[in-house]
Amino acid sequence: MSKNPYRQDREELKELLHQYDNLKSGRQHSFLDEDAFEKIIEYFDEREELAHAIEAADLAIEQYPYSSSLLLQKSDLLIATKKYKEALYFLQQAESLDYSDINLYILKTDVYLALDQQEKAAAVLETALNFFDGDEKIELLFELVDVYDDYENFDKVFDCLQIILQLEPNNEEALYKICFWTDFTGRNEEGIRLHQKIIDDFPFNELAWFNLAAAYQGIKLYEKAIDAYQYAVAIDEKFDYAYRNMGDAYLRLRKYKEAIEVLQKVLELARPEEVIYEAIGHCFDKLQNFAQARFYYRKATHLNQENSQLFYKIACTYMNEYVWESAIKNLETAMRIYKMQPEYNLAMGQCYMEMGNIETAVQYFGNVVRNKPKNINGWLELLKCLYKANCFDEGAEYVNHALALTNQKPIFYIYKCAFLLALGKSKDAMLQLEIGLDKNPRLVKKLLELNPAVLQNQMAVDVIARFKKYKSK
Repeated sequence: MSKNPYRQDREELKELLHQYDNLKSGRQHSFLDEDAFEKIIEYFDEREELAHAIEAADLAIEQYPYSSSLLLQKSDLLIATKKYKEALYFLQQAESLDYSDINLYILKTDVYLALDQQEKAAAVLETALNFFDGDEKIELLFELVDVYDDYENFDKVFDCLQIILQLEPNNEEALYKICFWTDFTGRNEEGIRLHQKIIDDFPFNELAWFNLAAAYQGIKLYEKAIDAYQYAVAIDEKFDYAYRNMGDAYLRLRKYKEAIEVLQKVLELARPEEVIYEAIGHCFDKLQNFAQARFYYRKATHLNQENSQLFYKIACTYMNEYVWESAIKNLETAMRIYKMQPEYNLAMGQCYMEMGNIETAVQYFGNVVRNKPKNINGWLELLKCLYKANCFDEGAEYVNHALALTNQKPIFYIYKCAFLLALGKSKDAMLQLEIGLDKNPRLVKKLLELNPAVLQNQMAVDVIARFKKYKSK
């Protein structure tokens, strides 16, 4: 055996190329067999010297006109040079000589796809499936997956992957792909049955457990999903995607402590990600551990300084702790990225209102209603702010705009009542109160939140009592 097979192959190829040059030049006693021609064509193809490769293929076919493998090589080169119809002619010649070569069908598929004839490409592969078994059938099914994906027949994509897994249950590529397509097509029940069958036969297949869990998650059976993910990580304790998805399932169940535990496991196993830090921050937020929530939101901002929502969420943690100055600082950062976001302006207005800076608060609430005139919360905050500042005339004017722009939401009749009462217009105020309570009697609570002293007004008490009596009946 040669000590340097690579050098031997190189010398052999050098000799073949020399013989090929002699043959082209018409020198006597030059002869190349079919296998030699294939190597020469492949040599030029790998060096991307396609013109020389095609020239060699033409000479080879001239010498061996009944060689299907040489015809396939020529077809492949024609496809590479975008001569699709010519390639199809040579493929038909090759098929008449030998229809059992899988490359024939793959190349025909490539031609039809290049010609934007996806249905013909699919038909070629569907026919070819009848001629092959084992690995070759699996290969054709994967080709068919790509074709169906190309012309957006997504249910057929799922069908092909399902067939592959029925033939070869531990095929990793198919297991990875079908997880996505199960979710995309919504065929979760079929996915559950398929993976349960795989697990019955191969109980230590962690990808099958993962896919089973994802299918359960797709139909909101989060407890079952978590059980299956736990099997997956028991088999492969470094399966970070299983921990990630398990964290999402715990979040959906509002089990925030458990979610934190598994999401922190993701951070141990994989590179830090903004979305994981943010999810952990969200969990601490829900647990009202605002300091820890900020800690993780800030870690997320280190990975993405342009995500304004992260700074907004940090601001909200400060607002929950009544630390208005720090909330404003983070809202200012968020608004440098996205200045007119209504959510940020609303929060900024709330902070300034709590600090007693009513004029600035009104400016921010004004931004909200200008940019989102149908946003009920924006109008409510603006009106509350005006009421708190004793700006009753302005409030009575703005409440009319709110009614007009929000399709006369009942809450604004209640607010109009409050402003009119403050202006001493009791009869008009009672009319607005009746309209509002007639639409929604429960809104009396909103009036009392805005002005508890309304219970000292006998006319208002009578109207409220009448609707309360009506509601009880």
